Amino acid sequence: MKILVPVKRVVDFNVQIRVKGDGSGVDLARVKMSMNPFDEIAIEEALRLQEAGKATEVVLVSIGPAEAAETIRTGLSMGADRGILIRSEAPVEPLAVAKLLKAVVEEEGPGLIILGKQAIDDDSNQTGQMLAALLGWAQATFASKLEVDGAYFKVTREVDGGLQTVRLKGPAIVTTDLRLNEPRYATLPNIMKAKKKPIVERAADLYGVDLAPRLEVLRTTEPPGRKAGVKVKDVAELVSKLRNEAGVIR
Repeated sequence: MKILVPVKRVVDFNVQIRVKGDGSGVDLARVKMSMNPFDEIAIEEALRLQEAGKATEVVLVSIGPAEAAETIRTGLSMGADRGILIRSEAPVEPLAVAKLLKAVVEEEGPGLIILGKQAIDDDSNQTGQMLAALLGWAQATFASKLEVDGAYFKVTREVDGGLQTVRLKGPAIVTTDLRLNEPRYATLPNIMKAKKKPIVERAADLYGVDLAPRLEVLRTTEPPGRKAGVKVKDVAELVSKLRNEAGVIR
């Protein structure tokens, strides 16, 4: 079974985000970029399935500028077999990403697609669901456990109040939650091996997908600053402030 893992290049989660002065978006100049953390979890899960003999090949695909090849190379150094970069200099919204991925799926014929439940830059949480709809495949989102049972996949996912386990018939799409696993660090030998692994580049225009944005960003603002805390002398004063100032209790 071949596993396809889409990966996205995003602002590193350790970076303090700066909003542009005109509010049109986030300032990306000289900002450290890295792989979306949820996608790292997806790669780790695919590699574990491969090491368990459940998968024969792990293929990474990314949609973005030339620099996205670095993101793919990071995944290859973790242990993935090869990569596909679909070049697009302009941002691509989730629906267009899903349509491009559908074209890649039709070329590659994977039995399973694992991808992050969302990217930490736009937090859209849409691509996996849209791709499942376009392909007509079964899907399980927010996976915290994934098991392969013949032609079926058993996925445990967190829901309000507990855990839900679902069974999917492959081919299928699974989106990852934080609790699924802990991604491995790339070793130096694997980093060196990754330099020789193939990455095929293709222009997004070749797939005939309309990449025109459907969304218009009206304004981007920074979150309000946190107010300084106060000390209270006793429980009675705390209750009074919660009731009369914060309004969180009656």
